[in-house]
Amino acid sequence: MGATVRHRYKVRKDPTQPNLCQVHLLQHELLDELHLAGFEVEPGQMGENVTTRGLNLIALPTGTRLALGESAVVEVTGLRSPCSQINGFQAGLMKACFGLDAHGKKAPRAGIMSIVIAGGEVRSGDSIGVELPAEPHRALVCV
Repeated sequence: MGATVRHRYKVRKDPTQPNLCQVHLLQHELLDELHLAGFEVEPGQMGENVTTRGLNLIALPTGTRLALGESAVVEVTGLRSPCSQINGFQAGLMKACFGLDAHGKKAPRAGIMSIVIAGGEVRSGDSIGVELPAEPHRALVCV
């Protein structure tokens, strides 16, 4: 919530920077992979506000708008970079939340961040509409 950052780490760096991390979305498919790797992680336990299924969040371009349920809309701002705090939940979890991108470089897979464009109630099972921004599309980077 709010126009400027709220996360303690980012506030210490620059409390005037914009809050690009209002809503965290995470693909349930990552949780499935983590379960197969021996981690016991359930929806919501990695700090996400919305858990999706069947939508490749990481592949969306910056500026994509997601309609959640009947009236909520968020705009994708970037990738979530998992921090070492999640290792406190389960050892090795942070490392498991990284993969390799198309160029073979280490890339976070711990979901995406967004800002609220329109508020509304979001319920389990709600549909998600996707509105891509005008081209050229910008790939997601960590925010």
